[in-house]
Amino acid sequence: MPQIPEKIHELTVGQLAARSGAAVSALRFYESKGLITSRRTSGNQRRYTRDTLRRVAFVRAAQRVGIPLATVREALAELPEERTPTRDDWARLSRAWRFELDERIRQLNRLRDHLTDCIGCGCLSLDSCVLSNPDDVFGERRTGSRLLAEPRRPAAPHHHEHGPASAAGQDD
Repeated sequence: MPQIPEKIHELTVGQLAARSGAAVSALRFYESKGLITSRRTSGNQRRYTRDTLRRVAFVRAAQRVGIPLATVREALAELPEERTPTRDDWARLSRAWRFELDERIRQLNRLRDHLTDCIGCGCLSLDSCVLSNPDDVFGERRTGSRLLAEPRRPAAPHHHEHGPASAAGQDD
């Protein structure tokens, strides 16, 4: 890992990428989303303060555990004067995010455990299908394989001369 001399207080985008392990494109994306900031030189080049390394590490760690970038941005915005997150900040935020992660893990485990059954049926509409009909919520409202209720259409005021009326929209 390249070392940055202590006397250098600002990093180029290339130095930040090399030191943080994040691609230059990712750093530009983080900046566009308000997760990190830079100043521009007279030649319009980005310069990052050294503490941006910690912010990037914070963002990447949160991403690895599945925290959405919008949630990370909100957490960073709560820090006083946009300071760099500390170990205590991470501990506090990770405790807050733990419930959300535990719930996501529970849902993923449930999907994994039922995946073969759902795909094996071919229709994805069984009452036990946790992909398209979790907890049979549609079965409580109506019968049949439709997952979205179709709006009822008023009866046509006239009869079709060319065969029976279409069964579209009728319940089975």
